[in-house]
Amino acid sequence: MSDSRPIGVFDSGIGGLTVVKALRDLLPGEKIFYLGDTARIPYGSRSPTTVGRYSLEMAEMLTEENAKIVVVACNTASSVALPKLKEHLSVPVIGVIEPGARAAVAATRSRHVGVIGTRATIRSGSYEKALRSLDADLRVNSRACPLLVPLIEEGLLDDEVTDRVIARYLEPMTNDGIDTLVLGCTHYPLLAAAIARFLGEEISLVDSARNCAGAVRDLLDRQSLRAPAKNPGSLEVTLTDAPDNFLRVAREALQLEIGEVRLREVLHPAKV
Repeated sequence: MSDSRPIGVFDSGIGGLTVVKALRDLLPGEKIFYLGDTARIPYGSRSPTTVGRYSLEMAEMLTEENAKIVVVACNTASSVALPKLKEHLSVPVIGVIEPGARAAVAATRSRHVGVIGTRATIRSGSYEKALRSLDADLRVNSRACPLLVPLIEEGLLDDEVTDRVIARYLEPMTNDGIDTLVLGCTHYPLLAAAIARFLGEEISLVDSARNCAGAVRDLLDRQSLRAPAKNPGSLEVTLTDAPDNFLRVAREALQLEIGEVRLREVLHPAKV
């Protein structure tokens, strides 16, 4: 059994291209349709109700493109909208939180895990719930890091200012004794090298994008949805507003062949 329909991936913007990169590396024969909601970014500062509505609109656009699976490549949307999406959609839906939590539980030695993400992701407590569902006695130290996404989108991936911000956010967590850190935002893998430099070799880094890609592969295999063996694979990117500087940053940092980007209007534009 095989299925040549595309994998549908959406994010609040372009950060989810880190998940696309991991999917392209792991599943080179798959077609991927990526939808970035650049007209309404960021999701991290919006209410759960609004994030849920936006997420359902994005997911429905993907099913209109005949997606065989919907990947929620956004930690904020995964944290508040996943149950609603699973209830409404007729195709499998997978987010980034549960795969990241499973990887963190497997990696930790002291059972003390740190999580960084947007305010909405951290406020939702979704990682804590997912982690403790796997190990009830796990100690979890979570912190919102709102300055990291703007620095990434400005392309300051290897910059003294970014290093100082990373140290400001992470030093209390390392002082508290975490031995594993979950990158709970799909932008953050672009700072993995800088974060790893600060953490050193004793603290494991969990990339939710890479672990999400592994979970997608496993789901495709379980449900016989993998593309035919000789499929060439492809990537199509659609955004809800004109791309900004971050698309260039993502292209260069991830080495993704993105090609022409299509634009598509959304039903409910963000209020100014």
